Amino acid sequence: MRKNNSTIYLVLIIFIILGLTKSYSEIIILSKCDHKEDIFLKNEYILDLNELTMTRNYVYNEKTYKKYKITDLSVKKSNSYVRNIYQEDKKILTLKHGYPKFYTQILFEKDKQDIFIKAVLNDVESVSKISTCMKKEKFDKQS
Repeated sequence: MRKNNSTIYLVLIIFIILGLTKSYSEIIILSKCDHKEDIFLKNEYILDLNELTMTRNYVYNEKTYKKYKITDLSVKKSNSYVRNIYQEDKKILTLKHGYPKFYTQILFEKDKQDIFIKAVLNDVESVSKISTCMKKEKFDKQS
């Protein structure tokens, strides 16, 4: 009888632990994003708030590709890159890119389809809009 009770307690504890360890992830996809200076055939940002990564996939149009290829032979017509991100209130920022006195970050606001660049020089901050995305999809995944 005692062995039966301990087995029942063990099974109950396992079910409780498994029930509490559900994981949630949130993925935001911003696509069909324009740009103030360049023209893209494809320009999308994928924000994985569980993995804390931003993936940008883009394809230049022919004119923009030639413009950058003249000065940099390593430029590819289509490319993808990944940056680490973090959340601050309703803002999502990439990690700082640059040096302590001068750095840039890409800034997203959770409820908006605009993308900003934040530049800081000697503790003076400026924020400029660099893109507006026509399509925003949000996925909540539970496992």
